[in-house]
Order: sequence, then C-alpha cells, then structure tokens
Amino acid sequence: MTAQISGTQSPETEKFPTFPTRSRSVVYSAKAIVSTTSPLATEAGLRVLRAGGNAADAAVAVAAVLNLVDPAMTGIGGDSFCLFHEARTKKVYSLNGSGRSPAGATLEDISCALNVKDPKLDQIPAQSVHSITIPGAARGWIDTVERFGSGKVSLQQILDPAIEMAEEGVPISKVAAYFWGSAEESLKSRSPNGFEVLKEDPAAPGGYRAPREGEIFRNPMLAKTFRLLAKEGNAGFYEGLVGEAIISAVKKEGGYHTLADLKYHADQASEDLTPMSIRLQDNRTSPPKVVDLWEHSPNGQGIVALMTLGIIRELEKAGTVPSFTVKEHNSARYLHVIIECLRIAFADAVWYITDPQFSKIDFQTLLSEKYLAQRAILFDPQKAATDIDYGSPAYNASDTVYFAVVDPDGNACSFINSVCDKFGSCIVPPGTGFALQNRGTGFRLDPDHPNVYAPGKRPYHTIIPAMVTNLDGSLHTVLGVMGGAMQPQGHVQVLTNMLKFKLDPQDALNAPRICISVALPGKQLETGHEAARTVFLEDGIAESVAQELREMGHQVKMVTGFARSMFGRGQVISVNKDPVTGQKIYSAGSDGRGDGAAVPL
Repeated sequence: MTAQISGTQSPETEKFPTFPTRSRSVVYSAKAIVSTTSPLATEAGLRVLRAGGNAADAAVAVAAVLNLVDPAMTGIGGDSFCLFHEARTKKVYSLNGSGRSPAGATLEDISCALNVKDPKLDQIPAQSVHSITIPGAARGWIDTVERFGSGKVSLQQILDPAIEMAEEGVPISKVAAYFWGSAEESLKSRSPNGFEVLKEDPAAPGGYRAPREGEIFRNPMLAKTFRLLAKEGNAGFYEGLVGEAIISAVKKEGGYHTLADLKYHADQASEDLTPMSIRLQDNRTSPPKVVDLWEHSPNGQGIVALMTLGIIRELEKAGTVPSFTVKEHNSARYLHVIIECLRIAFADAVWYITDPQFSKIDFQTLLSEKYLAQRAILFDPQKAATDIDYGSPAYNASDTVYFAVVDPDGNACSFINSVCDKFGSCIVPPGTGFALQNRGTGFRLDPDHPNVYAPGKRPYHTIIPAMVTNLDGSLHTVLGVMGGAMQPQGHVQVLTNMLKFKLDPQDALNAPRICISVALPGKQLETGHEAARTVFLEDGIAESVAQELREMGHQVKMVTGFARSMFGRGQVISVNKDPVTGQKIYSAGSDGRGDGAAVPL
C-alpha cells in the first residue's frame, strides 16, 4: 500500500534515508528472542517472558502495544492469525481469529446500499461501513493465551505494558508516524471520534493531529478498553460499554451489525485449523536437508506461498529451470521464475480462497504434486504470460503487523494482527480508542464467485503467519512479512533468500524485493489493461535487471522512498546449534523497512 503524506506531517518524515553503510547485524540469543516492528512492543514481549510467560503470552503483549504505537496497521478492532509451535510435542497449531460479516446482511442488501452497477467489477469501498467485519482480534488474543499460554501469567499481566504505555504516553517512531500522518484527514472526516486516535494540539486544525516522529502519544481510552478486556474477558469487549460503542458507531453509518453478532463471535471462539505445509530443501547444510514450511489455512492466503514454492520445485524437477546459484540472486532469470510462479498461484487463490465453511473445495488438492506439476506447465522461461486463469482441482463436498517470539522452553509463536488498510474503516467507536477494520473489502460482489459476500461469512484474508520445522518436528524458523498481497510474495522471497541463497535472517530481510500487482478486492495496486502484468521492483535491484524483465514482457516500475512500504516489513527468527557444544542458539532479523527490532532475552 502506497501512502501519500498529509499536509500536517513534518517535512523530515518525507525522507526515507539511505546510507552507504552496512545494515544492522543479526541478533543472537541462547535463551529467547522477540522480534517486532516496534522496540516498545518488543520490550513488552520480553517483560512477559521475564515474568514467566511463554511465546504465546508474549505475542499477545506485543499485539496490544502495537495497537498503541502503530495503530494505522493493527489493533483490537481488527483480526489475528496465529501459528504456535509447541516444543514439547514438536507440533504446529493454528488459530483463526478472523471475524464474520453481519448475520442480518445479505448480498442484495449490501449491493443495494452500495448502488452496485457491475457486480463482477464493483467492490466494497475501503471506508464504507459495509467493509467492517466483526473484530476477531480480542477473542483471538484471549484464545491464544488460554490454548497456548504458560498459565503462569494472567491476561492482566500480559496487557499491563500496553495499558501503562497508553496512560503514560510513549514516543512514536518514524515509519509509524508517517502512516499515521497519511491517514489523519481520513480519521477526521470519516469518524466523529477520530480524535481519540490522534494527538491533542491546540494549534492544529480542530485541535488534533497525527503524532509526529519522536512525539509523545497517549491513548487513555485504549487503556480503558484493555482494562475491561483484562478484567471481564470476552464480555469486556463484545458486550457492555465496548460492544455497545461498536454497534452505536456502525448503526449511525447504516451498518447491519448487532450486539448479537458480537456475542455470537465471542461464543464461537477462534477456529482451530490444521495448518498446511509443503516440503522444501535447505541448501545451507551439506548435504542439504529437507524441511517443512507451514502456513495458515484459508480463509488466509498462505497457500499462495506454498503453491508458488511447490510450482518452482516441480519446474526444477522437470529441468525447466535451474537450481539457482548464490551469484544469480535477484537476477532477471531468477526473478522471472518468482514472478510467473506467483502469478500462477494467485490465479487460483483469488478465485478459490474464501471462508472454508462456505467452500466445496478441499484446499489440500491445490498442493498435490500432480496439480502443481499441471500448473507448472503454464510457465514460459522466456517471456511473461499475458493471461493466466485459475485451474481445476478435484472437488469434494465437505486473506497488518507481524511479529515472532521464541521462549526459553523452545516454544514459538508466529503471530499477525491487522486492521486491513490504514486505520481500517477509519471509524472509531466512541470512548474506545481504536479503529474498526475494513476486512470486508476482501469480499466479492459477484454472486457466481466462491468468495461472494454472504451473511456470517469470513472474506479472503491477506494476513498470514508462517513457520518452518525440521523433519523431526523441531523448530527451524519463524517468519512473516506484512503487506496485503505482498505477504505470500514476501514469504517466498525471504525464505528462498535463506534456504537457497544462504543469507542470514537479517540479510534475507534486507535484500531488495519484487511485488506483483494482484487483482485482490480492496487491495489492487494498479488498475487498467496492463495491471495484471505490472511488477514493482524495489530500489536496489539493478536497472539492467529491470531492462531484461521488460524485454521478457513484464511491465516494470521502480519504487523508492516511503513507497517501499508495499514490499512489506518482516521478522525472522531461526534456530541454530553451536557446532562444538550443540547448544541451541536463536538468530533473528527485523526488517529495516520498519521501525522494529529483534531483542534477546
């Protein structure tokens, strides 16, 4: 997502500095590491670990603080997805904390309210009240703690760091301040309560503005919301003062949401799903070893990363593409493979991914070797495809901030929390201190589409955590990259940087990335005839590579400055061993495109 800077933002924040020096170093620890987009959130996670909590407990503490310091991207008014690796059992578990559309709103209701003319092309506007789905994060946080937590710290202890920071105030970092400023006018114009997530300043128009880099920001209303959640659990959010405020805000805008919808979500709990995986080769060892990449199941889009890597694997097996060497990293020939395989995978994803409870497809069929080999046939090593349609797997009846935590017992939590767009719908329930997400923009309005809007349904979801394990089930890597359709693209590139090109976690994140334009509802980067073939190249990829890609038929656009946010902000924690003692060592990286830090316990 490319943001335009607000007129109230200071000129200094328009600059995205680049210096001809080495990047930050990898962070190591023999005990535990927390890696997030904010040092303040990282410290909150470490505080919970020091108090006896585990990776799941720390992840929720991080999520709460990020709501305070990076609210344009995340918050309790959004959704959360979680992958948890339990060291004792060596198993990976997943938790779907995404919310549904209102039970009383039909496709006809929404189409009429939006005056839809062409259901195959029209979308739910980003700041429409009809883009708001029930916030799943609050229940997701509680379920993460109850199902995977240590039992040694209370929800109150977990939320205390965020509560204290919200009441006392904290300084805001550069990138967070930039996106805050770019959404300032929307918050002021869209919601009468938008001031709750802005900084009071008598000199600013209306008396409020976005906090600038280095300025103190307080949010006592958010602290109050967190106190209610800590004291009353789910009822503290989905009922009472907060629940009533949510419904009051949406009703004023013509929304169909009811207290019964909130209560239903609270009673249903987050959904336990079996994560999906694919086997890959880690070339960093001699001989190479086999590992499993785990992604969250649909309605998330993690299957895109799995399919892309699976198609590349099939192309290598067939000899259609080489096993690229370290010297070929980010070469035109390599990037062409990544681009085209991503396009093939997305062609399936944008059609098939939807709420699994509303789908007739067995998503596992999309990962079968037979199907991936069939899809690999569409790849042309010499030129870009002009049009790729979705495939036809066998049917059976039957889609932000990311952070990673590993604790001293070896448990790991790969966690992602999002309000979708900047401040989501920009609608702030009165007295709560948070904005409501606009995840409903992920629905289609075409009645023939599997992901069509329906009552009580979850849309295509872009947020996806990821995890890698060894064949014996032990932890290998925790990773994630934020940013709409960029997320599976980031997973593919960062993980390939590590496994194939042997980069450490920090360099794997630092390496320039590509981003293809994908026709996701509410997340389209480009429109027009050539949009499907646009490839965005990050500053740092050679112009000669860009020219070679153009000659292969790709529509190439170079991206610099703060617009580089479209390439996401990632975190990685990997597990290694001391070669002499065999002692476990964690190595971590935090994306330089953000404000974050990886810090050891």
